[in-house]
Amino acid sequence: MDLPHILQARYTTKAYDATRRIPQDKVTQLMAALRFSPSSVNAQPWHFILADDEAGKQRLAKATPVESPVAYNRERIIDASHVVLLCAKNELTDSYLHSVLEQEEKDGRYQDAAARDDLAAARAGYVQQHKTAGDVAHWNQKQVYIAQGFLLLSAAMLGIDATPIEGFEPEALSHEFGLKEKGLTPLVMVSLGYHAERDNNAKRPKSRLGEDVLFSKA
Repeated sequence: MDLPHILQARYTTKAYDATRRIPQDKVTQLMAALRFSPSSVNAQPWHFILADDEAGKQRLAKATPVESPVAYNRERIIDASHVVLLCAKNELTDSYLHSVLEQEEKDGRYQDAAARDDLAAARAGYVQQHKTAGDVAHWNQKQVYIAQGFLLLSAAMLGIDATPIEGFEPEALSHEFGLKEKGLTPLVMVSLGYHAERDNNAKRPKSRLGEDVLFSKA
């Protein structure tokens, strides 16, 4: 694997070839990238909605109405092979944190009950800090963007094009999927597939600030 080449080659796709589908084995790998993304105290404060057919994409596209200011993203949803909507939990309830703890125990994370209880107490302490600060929702949202980064890099490694999309009407998706009632906030969509020949961003050179600007020695 030539990571620098992959990082240089990946880009934000502007137009998709609607005739091409991502093979299921690669879709499975992309979903694994989301599932195994890291999060602070392993809270995993997210939910992902996958549109893998025309009906699902049309539901997501309701957030980019025709003639709206965000209509330019509609084609990037409809023509993509798959689209993922990444949502953040608004809260971290005791019952949810307990379900995480149970899964960790099931997966063999703890040597004994004492180790489990110590981790549960430490996690609860961090969560309480954010509850006291009143920024749990914001904290959760930051974790979701880590997952987005894992998805984008994983797609590039698999030779799949991608487009992160924040230009949509979140209220439309909250209504369509009942997200408010589920305690979720829609943050970003990621379209996935293969670029069309008309994609004017496909052959543009990547442009980033230089290392001398972005890095300094501690």
